[in-house]
Amino acid sequence: MNEGRTVFAQLLDFLPQYEFDKCVARYHGKRRVRKLPAYEQFLVLAFGF
Repeated sequence: MNEGRTVFAQLLDFLPQYEFDKCVARYHGKRRVRKLPAYEQFLVLAFGF
């Protein structure tokens, strides 16, 4: 029975979203993106790992 946050949510606290957004902006990661934003793609890949 889970009474707190998941381990995945706790691990994501180590990388704040604004830091990720700074890296995306630095390397033009939003160029030619249509539906799935970079942060959501990162979450999916991190969860699958």
